[in-house]
Amino acid sequence: MRIVGVGQGLFAIATASLALWSLEYGEFAWGAVPWRETWVYASALSILAASTGLWFPRTALPSVLTIGVYQALGAAIAVPQILSKPLSVGAWYPFCEALTALTGASLLYAMLRWESRGPGGMLIASRGAVRIAQVLYGLTCVFYGGSHFLYADYTAVMVPGWLPGHVAFAYLTGVGHLAAGIAIIFGILPRLAAVLEAVMMSLFGLLVWVPSAFEQPRPQWATPPEHQWSELAITLVLAASAWIVAISLGSRSRAYAVQARPV
Repeated sequence: MRIVGVGQGLFAIATASLALWSLEYGEFAWGAVPWRETWVYASALSILAASTGLWFPRTALPSVLTIGVYQALGAAIAVPQILSKPLSVGAWYPFCEALTALTGASLLYAMLRWESRGPGGMLIASRGAVRIAQVLYGLTCVFYGGSHFLYADYTAVMVPGWLPGHVAFAYLTGVGHLAAGIAIIFGILPRLAAVLEAVMMSLFGLLVWVPSAFEQPRPQWATPPEHQWSELAITLVLAASAWIVAISLGSRSRAYAVQARPV
């Protein structure tokens, strides 16, 4: 499987998990929506179908576009909450999570377009658009890092019990997010930074969210169950997006970018 295909597969699995969570609990990951039940189930079924379509060459491009639209709507839905509480980190979190996933979908679309050499869609797949998506991803990393410092005690509670120095780990991962974001934004070893960010996000899922499902009693932050599983699904999407960013910064993808027609 080509390296782009690896990111494609990870993104398909992650977005499918998010869709299955929505179907199971009747919730929308990014916030409250009007006509909630209709929207939740219709969007979840669409994303589940798109996640399946990512595995097939003929349907991969429209599938990733569908996922991108879903994430863009998620970001838009979070805007009123930001406007009402612009200084609240909690108000910004749904927006930044949706934006992270949107950058992953945008970059995956660009790489698939470069591979197919097909006509159309070059605005999204142009070098400038790809760079904008990478910078936006870096900005979300900076936000996540800052939130670790502002809510260090809350973050420390989620550190696995077998690790010492929970608060220190909260700060350490915060520094990791900040360093990765700044490196990606300013082009300082950006691919290495994206790979390390992707590894860290993946470890969050493996070391924090997966083990919490088997703890009895469950940690306070992992209740109710729908919250626990939503955190796992969203972490999978964020980790998959990080891997896609890392792939987009690779030398092979830059070669595709050179061949893409400028807008």
